[in-house]
Amino acid sequence: MNILEKISQVQNSFSKSERKVADVIIASPETAIHSSIAALAKAADVSEPTVNRFCRRLETKGFPDFKLHLAQTIANGTPYVSRHVDVDDGPDAYSAKIFESIMAALDDARKSLDIVKVNKAVDYLTQAKHISFFGLGSSSSVAHDAQYKFFRFNIPVSCFDDVLMQRINCINANDSHVIVIISHTGRTKSLVEIANIARSNDAIVIGITSEDSPLAQASNLVLSMDVPEDTDMYMPMASRIAQLALIDILATGFTLRRGDKFMQNLKRVKDGLKDSRYEK
Repeated sequence: MNILEKISQVQNSFSKSERKVADVIIASPETAIHSSIAALAKAADVSEPTVNRFCRRLETKGFPDFKLHLAQTIANGTPYVSRHVDVDDGPDAYSAKIFESIMAALDDARKSLDIVKVNKAVDYLTQAKHISFFGLGSSSSVAHDAQYKFFRFNIPVSCFDDVLMQRINCINANDSHVIVIISHTGRTKSLVEIANIARSNDAIVIGITSEDSPLAQASNLVLSMDVPEDTDMYMPMASRIAQLALIDILATGFTLRRGDKFMQNLKRVKDGLKDSRYEK
């Protein structure tokens, strides 16, 4: 939802008090993002219930939800950093903007995630005899995090962020192998080629990527999330956080699917690491 466009579209239906709120927000949306409901009500010379009523008229759940949508809408920013950051922002401003934009993106990602496909991905992972995670660039850190999470699960797990190693892994794959390829855009040529090699050897390919991308078309199963981030122009931030959250979801599903006996094994692993840490 582009909340500023929506305000413009429906402003004729606002009451006089609601129009005051709209005027304050349109005049300085960045200030509105960082305002409390009391501060915004004071700036518009209206009551706090009027602000809440205004937010619900825009089909948001209330003022906090409205601010998340507003943060997502503000798209004029600094290339290669974050689209929400302006060149004259100080540390308070850009820190707050990064948190706001990530929270908004995670909320959209959660709503857009297909739970049926998540369940199917957990099916594939729990039946696999070997799991590999691939990522390049910023997605490589997500692949390494996935390896760390799944390494505890008494099943062979590998992670590669080198194209040649990924290719060799896929050449040696078979129908008991699940390969998870992570790419926000899904347009990296080498990853698409590697997905095709894996499938030609009967491996299952799960793409954590954009719907209808070349990688999505080369995958057996696609887990996509609506994260509005142009990584051609801006540094990947919210998309990477959403990918990490999705890895946690898959790891949790894997754990629960294995049952109580598997939980006991995880406890043994955790207990075995206690001596590596100082006591609190």
